Amino acid sequence: MSAVGGPAVTAGPQPPPPPLRRNRDFLLLWLGAGLSVLGDRAATVAFPLLMIWYSGSPGQAGLVGFAGLLPMLLFQLPAGVLVDRLDRRTTMVVCDLAGLVAMVSLGAALLHGTLWLAHIMAVAFVEGTAAIFYRLAERAAVPHVVGTGQVSTALSQNEARARAAGLLGQPLGSALYGAARWSPFLAAALGHLLALSGLLLIRRKFQTPRAPAPWRPRAELAEGFAWLLGQRFLRAAISLVAVTNILFQALSLSLVLVIKEGGGSPAEIGIIGVVSGLGGIAGALTGSHVVRRLRPGTVMICVFAVWTLLMPLVALTADVVLLGALFAGTSFAGAVLNVMAGVYQVQATPDELQGRVGGVAGLLSSGASSLGSLGGGYALEQTGSTGTLLGVGAVMAATTLAAALIPSVRTARRPEPAPSAPSAPSDPSDTH
Repeated sequence: MSAVGGPAVTAGPQPPPPPLRRNRDFLLLWLGAGLSVLGDRAATVAFPLLMIWYSGSPGQAGLVGFAGLLPMLLFQLPAGVLVDRLDRRTTMVVCDLAGLVAMVSLGAALLHGTLWLAHIMAVAFVEGTAAIFYRLAERAAVPHVVGTGQVSTALSQNEARARAAGLLGQPLGSALYGAARWSPFLAAALGHLLALSGLLLIRRKFQTPRAPAPWRPRAELAEGFAWLLGQRFLRAAISLVAVTNILFQALSLSLVLVIKEGGGSPAEIGIIGVVSGLGGIAGALTGSHVVRRLRPGTVMICVFAVWTLLMPLVALTADVVLLGALFAGTSFAGAVLNVMAGVYQVQATPDELQGRVGGVAGLLSSGASSLGSLGGGYALEQTGSTGTLLGVGAVMAATTLAAALIPSVRTARRPEPAPSAPSAPSDPSDTH
């Protein structure tokens, strides 16, 4: 393991760290970030509902989705540099404050009966930007609040938390929107406020001490790029995942139109979200066990194959139960892949490069996701949901074939520990 879990360890036997369920700082970080993600998920669900049901425009829904995802393209790199340079806790506090202000402004505007496309796009943009900085800082902070041998389990629990937020956020956002258009956004503001409170109560530092260094953004970015591009498996895997991220944006937007065309309601989207979320939670809780037993490349190819089978089937039904089952399958596979990717990256990357490598990886894998939302909205208006979904399935099949043919993916092994500072004692119950 390359991650740092606390102060330098002296010679001699060390007591094992407490279980994660009794680790106060980890629980505060885990719960606070979960509340923030839950509020964000509820607002994200409400954005297309607001635009499609209220404005009647899939194109405008695509524009709002584009604004929320555009920060992945613009800010992944600077976010990585700043997360490695600035105090990670302070960074997360600022992110929660920015999300709080943005969501309060939108909720207040809707309370007064005002709806401006530019304002909604700006709120989605601010929330998306804050989420990038927050996610990079939190992932880099996790090894500092748990024992070295607990990192895999902690990241698996983080993925389960994200999936649970999706599970609850989907029906929560739909139900709140049905009650009052403004309520999902004020709920998101409350999530940011509670997350901020939790951050202020955590005692441990989120990074190792570093000597002051001159501001060299280009050189620091180059270090992150150079390290990541030197990793054959990561280089190939990130390129392939970038394609799937674009496809999933189009898939998610298509679901809203499928339900509407079938005479459904926002509540049905919430039901599908519940079933999908259950699949994601199951996948996240399974992920750490899969990571210990299968090679990373095997995990990726199997996940891609599952997506190839399930994605086109969404075009063939408007039944809520069947759609829920299909999305549960894609979520289960996606959660397993996310756990594998997170563990691999954290274990392979030196602590002083965590932010930059995460930023570069995020840019390369998710930076084009905004194009998926924009292109998905355009494709839906031009070809309808069936044509869009069949096209998504065809591209996914080609991506799976490419993954199976690339040697660095097919033969990838678990990473060797990266050089870093001395780490905290291992938890003997969580070995790799």
